[in-house]
Amino acid sequence: MIGSGLIAIGAGLAVGLTGIASGMAEKDIGSAAVGAIAENEKNFGKALILTVIPETIVIFGLVLGILLWLNMAKPA
Repeated sequence: MIGSGLIAIGAGLAVGLTGIASGMAEKDIGSAAVGAIAENEKNFGKALILTVIPETIVIFGLVLGILLWLNMAKPA
């Protein structure tokens, strides 16, 4: 029973901490991207790609959380 609780805590931490880290990264990248686009509109494509890259961290955290959750559902 305690093992399931620890797995649930681990899954929550995996998703939560990656979400926080991605938000912190996007804050800095987004402000730089807006400045670059304000100077030259041709930088929009590069700025968009660089803004989306930190989201992959959250996707990896979500996949890890789902895998842990599915492992928790299996009987021991």
